[in-house]
Parts: sequence; structure tokens; C-alpha cells
Amino acid sequence: MQPAFHRALNVAAIVAAMALAQPVFAGNPTKRVDPVYPPEAARAGTTGYVEVEYSVGPDGKVTDVSVVDAKPGRVFVAAAVKAVKQWEFAPGESRGKVKLEFKL
Repeated sequence: MQPAFHRALNVAAIVAAMALAQPVFAGNPTKRVDPVYPPEAARAGTTGYVEVEYSVGPDGKVTDVSVVDAKPGRVFVAAAVKAVKQWEFAPGESRGKVKLEFKL
């Protein structure tokens, strides 16, 4: 009986270690700020998207934003990053990824 107990204890320890090693992904924001469409892009009729990854701190505020992909180039990047930096989530550290569409 002793070996079975140790096996169960080892399995529980491995599961706990895996849970701690896996990043927690952010859910829906409790506060979401939409990006402002850049006026020059609107005048030119430009559409596109920006895909960003972000980190959420223990207080639920976004602490870091990095651009994964953007089309076209840098047209919408500043607006997307500025908006996501203002998002808030339930307290707890996590990570997230979102694709923001810019359409007229």
C-alpha cells in the first residue's frame, strides 16, 4: 500500500508543478478601451489589423504589450497598443493575445 501512496503523491506533485508552469490566460477585460482610428488612415480609406500579446499584473492592469503582427505595417500599431494598455482584467497575473480589426 505504501508504494501506491507514493505514486499518487508523485502524480499530485507533477500535476501541481505543471499547473504552476503553465501561463494563465486572461479572460474578458473588465474595462476595454477601443482604439482610436488614426485620422490619416480614415482619410485614405485604409483598413487593417494589429495582433498583440499582453501581460496582466496582479492588480489586473496590463503591464506589457507587444505587437505580434500588423497589416499594413505600422499604420494602426500606436492606436492598438495605447488602447490595450488601458484594459483591465480581474485581479491575478495572466497573459493574453488579441487581434484588433480596423475597418471603416
